[in-house]
Amino acid sequence: MVSSPFIELADVEKRFDDRRTRRTTLALAGLSLTVAEGEFVCLLGPSGCGKSTVLDLLAGFERPTRGRVTIGGKPVGRPDPDRGMVFQEATLFPWLSVLDNITFAPRLAGRPATDYRERAQSLIDVMGLRGFERHAVYELSGGMRQRVAIARAWISQPLLLLMDEPFGALDAQTRLDMQELLLAARERNRSTVLFVTHDIEEALFLADRVAIMSHRPGRIVKDIVVPYPRPRTYEAMIATPAFGELKRSIVAMLRRDAAVGAPVAG
Repeated sequence: MVSSPFIELADVEKRFDDRRTRRTTLALAGLSLTVAEGEFVCLLGPSGCGKSTVLDLLAGFERPTRGRVTIGGKPVGRPDPDRGMVFQEATLFPWLSVLDNITFAPRLAGRPATDYRERAQSLIDVMGLRGFERHAVYELSGGMRQRVAIARAWISQPLLLLMDEPFGALDAQTRLDMQELLLAARERNRSTVLFVTHDIEEALFLADRVAIMSHRPGRIVKDIVVPYPRPRTYEAMIATPAFGELKRSIVAMLRRDAAVGAPVAG
């Protein structure tokens, strides 16, 4: 018996209507994607192709115009604590400490500290935040704030972690450090992860599968199983003979789609 996918988007269409201009933007059309429980899948595609819209549908911030969006076999209706979200800009409380930001959700829910204290310390350790527990968030660098945001998203042990280009604003070295920290944290927290990026190397380094989206209206045009075993390192990955060819093929695919989707001048 074949088990049902944990995440399923089936023939999804999403339109946004602007009442002021009376114009409609078709963001997604005929998009279908399945993700198994525990998988790490990257959505890769050009800017404006609807990657973030897919996350918003799964988070419950938006509803599809047409098609089906389910998690665990149930339609997504509204936001739920079982779905964590990490944005490109860390959405934290700057006046609170690192520890208070990380533990905000369980404290707000009235849970006793014994329920989350050990898990919070484990996340602090794996995200490299030991010694900064009492620092206010406004005192931290951008990379450190994103570490706090990821730890806060994982403290409630969500079944699904949605990540919208969380390292996009970081410099190259900090970005690689954060990717390695994310993989280390995921070894301890086996949530399903859907990660949006436009960076090919980031997608290949992080993911089990890379789902490539077309120019808007977005749809999945290619689903690639990443051939590198875990645990993996960036240096070992880029040293493999197949890496350059795989990256070139993805670049060519994205460029072909961009040419097809480009407006005709005239």
